[in-house]
Amino acid sequence: MLTCALAAPALAEDMGAAASADPAQVVEVRGQRSEDERLAPGTGARSLPGSVTTVTSEDLATLDIGRDISNVFRRVPGVVANNIDQGDTGNGFRMRGFATQGTHGADTAIYIDGVPQNIPSSQGGAGHGPAFLEWMTGDMIDTIDVIKGPVSALYGDQNRAGAVAIRTREGGAATPSSATATVESYGGRRGSLVLSSEHGKLRSLIVADRYSLDGFRHGAFTDRSNLFWKLSTTIGDGVYSLRATYYKSDFAGAGYLSLPAMEAGLDPHSTMYDLPGFGAAQRKTLVFNRRPASGEAGWFATAYAEDFERSRAIQTSTTQHTYGYDDRGIYGARGGNTWTFGDAAVLTLGAEARKDKGDAYRQQYRNRQPTANYVNSQDLDLLTYGVFVQGQYRVLPTVKLHGGARYDRFDYDLVNLKLPAASTGYKGSVLTPKYGAIWNVVPDLELYANIAQGFRSPAAEQISTSGSLGPLGAAGGRINAGIDPSRVRSHDVGFNARPLEGLGVSGAFYTIQNDDEIVNTAPDVFVASGQTTRRGVEFDLRYQFSSALSTYLNYGRILRARLDNPAPGAGARLSVPEHTWKAGAQYRSALGPGRLTLAGDVYVTAGNPYYMGTPLYQRDMPTYVRYDVKATYDIGKFQGALFATLQPHKFASDIAYGTAGALVVTTVPQASGGASLRYFF
Repeated sequence: MLTCALAAPALAEDMGAAASADPAQVVEVRGQRSEDERLAPGTGARSLPGSVTTVTSEDLATLDIGRDISNVFRRVPGVVANNIDQGDTGNGFRMRGFATQGTHGADTAIYIDGVPQNIPSSQGGAGHGPAFLEWMTGDMIDTIDVIKGPVSALYGDQNRAGAVAIRTREGGAATPSSATATVESYGGRRGSLVLSSEHGKLRSLIVADRYSLDGFRHGAFTDRSNLFWKLSTTIGDGVYSLRATYYKSDFAGAGYLSLPAMEAGLDPHSTMYDLPGFGAAQRKTLVFNRRPASGEAGWFATAYAEDFERSRAIQTSTTQHTYGYDDRGIYGARGGNTWTFGDAAVLTLGAEARKDKGDAYRQQYRNRQPTANYVNSQDLDLLTYGVFVQGQYRVLPTVKLHGGARYDRFDYDLVNLKLPAASTGYKGSVLTPKYGAIWNVVPDLELYANIAQGFRSPAAEQISTSGSLGPLGAAGGRINAGIDPSRVRSHDVGFNARPLEGLGVSGAFYTIQNDDEIVNTAPDVFVASGQTTRRGVEFDLRYQFSSALSTYLNYGRILRARLDNPAPGAGARLSVPEHTWKAGAQYRSALGPGRLTLAGDVYVTAGNPYYMGTPLYQRDMPTYVRYDVKATYDIGKFQGALFATLQPHKFASDIAYGTAGALVVTTVPQASGGASLRYFF
């Protein structure tokens, strides 16, 4: 479902079309596209022979993002994105049947300004490869590309379900300065300041954001501060930028509640075990970027350094927590060159490297105090590096071929503080090729196909195991140094069509196979031998009735998402919704002296399986329905907005999982809302 100019919110140029400085600008859905746009060889997401959706800053203006930055993906076909409502615990991003690492963003490679966001071997309560995007706000984002499947060679670890590439905004004429105050249900309060300026050739953008929320549940709260400063300039044939960000958060989460207990009368505001979970996070990041100023030919480079610290304590009884902690320095670089050969071909060659060094552990707490018992504790030194190549060749006026490959290596040094005998080094590698083609059958019908491989690195816990709960320095331990990265093989076919003026229709069918999923075959024994199959279809329809009114409807169907060789007594089906529906409309019109923009969205998931009981038996989670509405009125330098979210099913939630005893859910309010006032200057 490539939504680029198929009567959908238009894809921005991958190198960035500047957003209008008009403070009253709202999204306009274009129904026209150049017939040559997709066939032109390029390096950006819009040139890929696959399903790509782009979200622009104009689209974000019509969404109620609120406390959860995952809401920026609210309209993307086939995507289930949410925070688990336990504080700043990461951003779930489930698509194409992937949810094997929970709901924290693993199995999708997420890059921001060329910097990978997935955190390998995290112990801060989120597993291997989560993405923590809470340091961002909507004011910082220029464009988001959601790429389905591992078709692009530009993205590495975790690129199994696909990749997300986010580009931040620049200062100057591209972004207006503003100040915003927001109030929300359940004590939500936000103050935001955007300072955009231009000093000669130097463009500056500062975004400061302060957010706090008391929470729908007893004992829950979020207190978050974000600061973003980006300097950009054009020198010769390149655009150079330096970005610094600071993020700090304190939070408490009320945990999960049993669905049968609530149906029997338990207050949905209750706290799990009457003991809130708690956590904190702090990130300080510096990023340098260089890209060609015009077109795609030329060299590009990214270098970054980050101080990353976060913790999360999960309640496990009326007196105990499991406290997870990450404290690491992250350093990396990425660079390469793109050559263009007229209008016929493009070739990109590059390399990247990343080093994570620091501590990761999970410790048992009792009465909010640490005990001597640990689940695991490791001193991590993780080095990953690789090379990538990607090219496109237009063999005929209506046919373009695509090919690429990555070769990635892993060089780890793991010091196991809990079981020192399990300390080890690790070396591994993986090669992932990509192939594809686009064919414009007729001017208003495009077919595409791709065959691609993606991978996920082994987690430190899988290489150097930690046994059962116990003290540091204990005897024993097992090393699985021969484990290989998990690799998937993806096959896609799809179409993009424009049968009528203003109407865009697109669809895709995919199959993803994995013959070397990393599985736990015995206590402390991990091998790459699991088999999983994921198969599904997605459709997207968008119609621009007029310059004032546009609508969309999309549907994702998981035909198969299962373990082909489950362990005895384990469930075979993966816990992902079989059906995902999204629909909505946007309307804008002059009203009195100003301009009114209305946006409404509905989101439905159904057929999400889970297992419970002894022996296990399968059930489906309740159907989840969510409605979002937002009204914005612009007059002069002021912009006012009212927004509301309705989740009418009393105990239904998009955040749930099955246990042996029952389905447990994070309860959400049936109705919430808020208002904001922004002043542009």
